[in-house]
Order: sequence, then structure tokens, then C-alpha cells
Amino acid sequence: MKKIINRAKAPTPKFFKVLRNIGLVLAAVGGTILAAPIALPVVITSIGGYLAVVGGVVSAVSQLTTKEDEILHKSSG
Repeated sequence: MKKIINRAKAPTPKFFKVLRNIGLVLAAVGGTILAAPIALPVVITSIGGYLAVVGGVVSAVSQLTTKEDEILHKSSG
């Protein structure tokens, strides 16, 4: 568990920061579609659900991606 916490706290490379932000936007759009106050077609609602899930997964994976050298240095030290 300690390794996961250290990994989440470690700096994230720039590419994965951008990817994380894209994932957060996808999750927000999906959540907005799901919470729309009007009745939407089933296809649109399904797409919203998929966007929310994909956005969450992309954000989580991107957040836990770190530079290998920094993790190795923290693990050995």
C-alpha cells in the first residue's frame, strides 16, 4: 500500500498530465450528460456513461504514471 501512495505522490510526466486532464474533461462531460435534466435518447445516455468511465480510468492511470528513475530512487532509499 505504501508503494501505491508513494507512486501517487510522485511527479507525473508532462504527457500524462495532459492525458489526465483530458480524462477529467471526458468524465465531466459524461457526468453532465448523465445528469441532464431533460430526457435524452438511450444512445446518448449510454455514450455519457461510457465517457464517464473511460475518463475516470484514463485519469487514474495517468495519475499513477511516474518517471521510473524517481520510483527506483525512492524504493531503494
